[in-house]
Amino acid sequence: MGMLDAIASRLADGATVEFRPTGSSMVPLIRSRQQVVVTPADPSKLQAGDIVLARVAGTVYLHLVSAVDPARRRVQISNNRGRVNGWTGHDRVFGICTSVDGVARPGADGKTVGTPGPAPGA
Repeated sequence: MGMLDAIASRLADGATVEFRPTGSSMVPLIRSRQQVVVTPADPSKLQAGDIVLARVAGTVYLHLVSAVDPARRRVQISNNRGRVNGWTGHDRVFGICTSVDGVARPGADGKTVGTPGPAPGA
C-alpha cells in the first residue's frame, strides 16, 4: 500500500490528514513537499477547480476536479498540466484539499463532510 492509499484510508475513516506530497504535476497550485491539509469531502458539492484526493482506475491522486457529472454521481480528475486521469465515482473521492502551506484553498469551504454549503446566491 502506497502513501496516498494509506491517506485515502484515513480520510475514509473520517480523519483530516496533513502531509507533504511529492511531484510536479500540480505546480504551481501545489509544489513538491509543500504541506497540504486534506479533509473528508462531500463529493456532491465539488466543482471544477477543487483539489481532491481520489482513486481513478486503481491509482490514488491528489489532483484537480476538471469536470462534474452530478446525474451520474462522478467527477473527472486531471493534473494541472493538462493530463486527464479519468472519471471516478463519488464513492472514490476521499477528501478535498483545504490548505497548502497554511494558506486556505479558495472554494473549499462548505465542501467537507458535515459542513453546510455556501448560502444560496453566495
